[in-house]
Amino acid sequence: MTKTVQHWIGGRAVEGTSGAYGPVTDPATGAVARRVAFATAGEVDAAVAAAKEAYAAWGQSSLAQRTSILFRFRALLDEHRDELARLITAEHGKVHSDALGEVARGLEIVDLACGIAVQLKGELSTQAASRVDVASIRQPLGVVAGITPFNFPAMVPMWMFPVAIACGNTFVLKPSEKDPSASVLLAGLLAEAGLPDGVFNVVHGDKAAVDRLLTHPDVAAVSFVGSTPVARYVHATASAHGKRVQALGGAKNHMLVLPDADLDAAADAAVSAAYGSAGERCMAVSAVVAVGSTGDALVERIRERAEKIKIGPGDDPSSEMGPLITKAHRDKVASYVAGAAAEGAEVVLDGTGFTVEGYEDGHWIGLSLLDKVPTTAKAYQDEIFGPVLCVLRVETYEEGVALINASPFGNGTAIFTRDGGAARRFQLEVEAGMVGVNVPIPVPVGYHSFGGWKDSLFGDHHIYGNDGTRFYTRGKVVTTRWPDPSEAPAGVDLGFPRNH
Repeated sequence: MTKTVQHWIGGRAVEGTSGAYGPVTDPATGAVARRVAFATAGEVDAAVAAAKEAYAAWGQSSLAQRTSILFRFRALLDEHRDELARLITAEHGKVHSDALGEVARGLEIVDLACGIAVQLKGELSTQAASRVDVASIRQPLGVVAGITPFNFPAMVPMWMFPVAIACGNTFVLKPSEKDPSASVLLAGLLAEAGLPDGVFNVVHGDKAAVDRLLTHPDVAAVSFVGSTPVARYVHATASAHGKRVQALGGAKNHMLVLPDADLDAAADAAVSAAYGSAGERCMAVSAVVAVGSTGDALVERIRERAEKIKIGPGDDPSSEMGPLITKAHRDKVASYVAGAAAEGAEVVLDGTGFTVEGYEDGHWIGLSLLDKVPTTAKAYQDEIFGPVLCVLRVETYEEGVALINASPFGNGTAIFTRDGGAARRFQLEVEAGMVGVNVPIPVPVGYHSFGGWKDSLFGDHHIYGNDGTRFYTRGKVVTTRWPDPSEAPAGVDLGFPRNH
């Protein structure tokens, strides 16, 4: 019988009762490898109830207790990183080396959470008034939820739950139903590290499970990463039910290449950032903006490199790029290339007919390169989330920045140049949350925060870093005054208190 991926509630695997399941497909073969149980509203309620019960003790636990468990989890995660990466490859399709990189970046946030005591230090002002001290402290919210996408089934959950539980919250994770097994492995490692039952829970499912988390009265906050339409819906729905929300949406990340740039380095960066993980990254470069005379030479360099990329199963060490997550997604990505010429683009490379011998039923697509793409083309306007790179031409730096800033997305962007003055202007003038200077994928390190602008983020907080700590805690100010036994009582005073 097909193996079923179960929920994790109250510290143990829980068999689903809905009778509804989703297929978990091996993208390289197209075959259903296992199925995942879809949660009922009652099972989501059970996970929230387990988290609420656990919060009574976990929210009052010491920082030393929390971080000691996270240190043990970090060691176990390091020990099992290859196992986790292989599981990601089997369900997502990305090559093993890329999956290992995903785990490594997730570990950075666990490192951050292990040192959360520094982030949670309060402030104290003594003698703010006569014998009055004022302290500011931060406290956990309670039960918080995370809703995560298929493209990073380990890293994105680790952007959320280590910081959340280190701050004293309990957590309910709803991972993507397309590649759910990594989250269950993480739950098992947390339990092995000594995390109390109910502090971390996993429920699988579709929109019904998501909606229950968004509206559940005992969920205090929701973190989400996914497409812009869904991010907007998550933000509106959860906010309407009184929850704190951070909802990270889609992207159309631009790379501006100035005439003075090292074109070989820029071409290397464009190919790596556009086609890595088959373009299924919210930080992928999907639009290169070539300034002045750079376009022809840059496109030729990109084409030469793209044609050499080895595409194959993610568990083949020689593969540099794997398949897409589903056949439906593969067909959607291909449709942008098929319609590009009619919309005015020049198709330099067309990867839509690609397949791998012996794996003909896999979700394969080759690398596509579109040049002279007009801003009106769907291939430019939409987040394709596949290995399709658009090149746009502009005459000046100013025209390039205006083009980038006109995009409704503002996740990440990059500039390639040798001119420090131009780079400084760019980082101040461009409207995006993350900027790279000769760095094509400017994903911040763990102790800085990740997040975009405009339609790439809904909510006030970015994710992890200082913003993560602020999101998962709320402030409280405590004012204390201890009487001096040598003084008489002050007596009644109905006037507004003044500090003196």
